Amino acid sequence: MPLNLTDLKKEALVSGLRPGGPVRIIDVRWHGSDVVEVVFRDAAGNVDQQILFCDDEPRLSLEASGRSWAFDADGEMFRLVSEAYRIRLAHLFDPYLAVHTSLVEPLPHQITAVYGEMLSRQPLRYLLADDPGAGKTIMAGLLIKELAARGDLNRCLIVCPGNLVDQWQDELSSRFHLPFEILTRDRFESSRSGNPFLEMDPDRPAGSAQSKRRHPGQALPNPLGPHRLR
Repeated sequence: MPLNLTDLKKEALVSGLRPGGPVRIIDVRWHGSDVVEVVFRDAAGNVDQQILFCDDEPRLSLEASGRSWAFDADGEMFRLVSEAYRIRLAHLFDPYLAVHTSLVEPLPHQITAVYGEMLSRQPLRYLLADDPGAGKTIMAGLLIKELAARGDLNRCLIVCPGNLVDQWQDELSSRFHLPFEILTRDRFESSRSGNPFLEMDPDRPAGSAQSKRRHPGQALPNPLGPHRLR
């Protein structure tokens, strides 16, 4: 597009100053109101300067005006994105992020199991087999939330006895704000795609499978199949 000398600003992309393509304006110095000295950089990285007059305007064209950034974006959207990025990196500054963002007061042995043994193992292959009442649900919830905060967990499957499914769902929701869904045989049978995981809310990183008694010779469907949980 045609330009006036007043359109020459820092970071503007201008054609006509040098053969071979547009150049990037580095600096602009005015001498009076009709003469301007510009310092520019070409595509090869060479820096040069020229003095321009009003008569030079017809041979110049503006490819991109001003700087490559501005402060005219949506402020609320910028705040939302920056807050999301801050939360994404929160685990780097708070090694016990899941503890401080959950409604639990873990005991020392639970902290040691999750943060001292389980999180430090990559890839994670850990069998947590503790005594009844030792707080395995709390340890599992802390591990799940910590892995999700670090971006290492996108989807989680918990297989538990049928009489404990509602308890697990309630505990993970009320204590850790983890919205698990109950995955039953009926959901498998009514799934249009044959894979109910694909039909779940993508913003929910978890699915809970219920273990139920079955008739002799009747097999439960494979919830994983060829699909990978991560």
